[in-house]
Amino acid sequence: MIRAGEPKPQPGTPQYIKHRRRINIAVIVIYLLYTVYEADYWVRHAGDFFQDLDLPVDVDERKIKSRFRRLAAIYHPDKAISPDDHANAEAYFVKLKSAQDTLTDPNKRFAYERWGPDILTWQHASSIRDYILIGLQSSGPVYGGSIVVMGLLSLTGYLQWGRYVSGRQPCYATGEKLEGLLMHMFQWRYLVFGCLALIEYHTLSRPYWSPFLTKILNPLLTTVTSHPPLLPFQFLALAHKLIFTFFIAMGQLSPFFAPPAPPGGSSSSAFDEQQLQRLEQLAQTHEVEAGRLLGLEMAPLVGDEAGQADLKGKVREWFVQNTIRADPEVRDALGRSMQRRRVGAPAGAR
Repeated sequence: MIRAGEPKPQPGTPQYIKHRRRINIAVIVIYLLYTVYEADYWVRHAGDFFQDLDLPVDVDERKIKSRFRRLAAIYHPDKAISPDDHANAEAYFVKLKSAQDTLTDPNKRFAYERWGPDILTWQHASSIRDYILIGLQSSGPVYGGSIVVMGLLSLTGYLQWGRYVSGRQPCYATGEKLEGLLMHMFQWRYLVFGCLALIEYHTLSRPYWSPFLTKILNPLLTTVTSHPPLLPFQFLALAHKLIFTFFIAMGQLSPFFAPPAPPGGSSSSAFDEQQLQRLEQLAQTHEVEAGRLLGLEMAPLVGDEAGQADLKGKVREWFVQNTIRADPEVRDALGRSMQRRRVGAPAGAR
């Protein structure tokens, strides 16, 4: 901390770097928490059928029908006075009727608790098996597309932080392409994403709610806070938002947890050194091959020193005429030199 009266740390000093690092981490963490809070706010704002009927999530069919009859007697559209009130009352009554019809049907209630109000638009679904198949088909492209995007980002180097390393450099440097690809893609992000997929599959396919939701999360929310209990589809929506926000936040935080640069300002790594060694070996190989080809070309003149000298002279002359003198800058320099030499020359001089 900087006390009152102390000078402000200058950029580049250890204290400045430490304070800047802490401030950036704090801002990113606060943004992460705000994003989760915002997602939870919109989930609560959207509500659910249990809240619309003002019933607990474990209510039975008899209580649902009794509650609907009481609310219908109060909010029936025929009791509205003005046309505007009639329209609002009719929309609210239709919402209550939809909630009652969904929660009193065991199959629809099973699907609603896991996929939310989207099931009302699913056609040709009547049994639990139909709802599960349609729900998994709607979730499959999301996970498949996310894995493809993460794989492409990993291969292009945008997800370097968190990649598994086995104590040696990536296998691309040794030519083990398949192993290098697998190790390059084996990141903690894929593990977390796989755990999320397993949790979602377990939540959607079981006839009971997740024990984590019923025994830990919901009792904690209702006891410690005034938050209503979460339904499975609300829990999964928050989990998706939390995971992807966490990925983004860790991508922003990773530079602050990266190991410091080696002393002396050297930024070369063992991988770079191996690449340079490979380039050096390739250059030496090409040099040896070029020498062999030149030897084959000179084979007819072996032992003929005069012929070799004549060939070298002609090659030198060709090089000067076609490479050096043909260069525009060289030609301009020769032209300016000749022009200066002719200034003041007698008539008839070349």
